[in-house]
Amino acid sequence: MNNKEMQFAYKVKLALDANLDNLSDDTLQSLAAARRVALARKKQTPMTVRVEQPVLAGAFGSAGGMLSPKASWLGRLGVAAPLLAGIILFAGLYQHENAKRVSYLADIDAAVLSDELPLSAYLDHGFNAYLAEKEQ
Repeated sequence: MNNKEMQFAYKVKLALDANLDNLSDDTLQSLAAARRVALARKKQTPMTVRVEQPVLAGAFGSAGGMLSPKASWLGRLGVAAPLLAGIILFAGLYQHENAKRVSYLADIDAAVLSDELPLSAYLDHGFNAYLAEKEQ
């Protein structure tokens, strides 16, 4: 049965269950006869389907086998572990770069504060021109 047939059968079952008390005896007998015919047909057609699969697919996939619950857990861990490692790596990289930037700014602040020049000299555009000229 395909999906449409299953949905139709389910809807018919719900409708019959809802109106079970309102059905006449003739209708009940014809439904019982139809059920016997359907069961006879179902018994005649074998529903066994053999699926070929590699040996490892049952052990590590979700297809079943003795390790199915453990394999499912391992499969989820196989996805979550690299994701978690990536998040930790990016967080560590961010912390390292932030610490480097803070250290660099602290070195600049220490150099400016330990210098004999007043802070206003660094804000003067003429002084910057003088330093650039002196370096050449």
